[in-house]
Amino acid sequence: MQITRQADYAVRAVLHLARTGDQRTATSMIAEEQHIPPSFLAKIISQLSIAGLLHTSRGARGGVTLAREAKDITLLEVIEAIDGPIQLNECVGDNGICSFDDSCPLRPVWCDAQEELVGRLKGTNFADMIAKNGTAV
Repeated sequence: MQITRQADYAVRAVLHLARTGDQRTATSMIAEEQHIPPSFLAKIISQLSIAGLLHTSRGARGGVTLAREAKDITLLEVIEAIDGPIQLNECVGDNGICSFDDSCPLRPVWCDAQEELVGRLKGTNFADMIAKNGTAV
């Protein structure tokens, strides 16, 4: 299981912005420094803006900033803004679909793994990542 390239780029873009603080950053600078194709980044920035994670402004003094403080944005929010809700298997979640119903010995394993993954991503914010790992991405 792997997150999409688009979600990985989104995480890297938000991490880049978290490091700059309140300073507006041109998407071209993010694209260059994070090695993200500019047209792909534009789509990602749009999705993150729609999700309420980024503020964008156009023009000569335009750019992108975080919509909230880095400590208030989780890894889960960014990934789900791009890829949608994380679901390890179709049988997990409230409306889990399983032809074996409750007799399936795999469903509890998938549900536990789902809960652990979502919990870890939800508990990881961008300020903590910067504090733990310095400036390297």
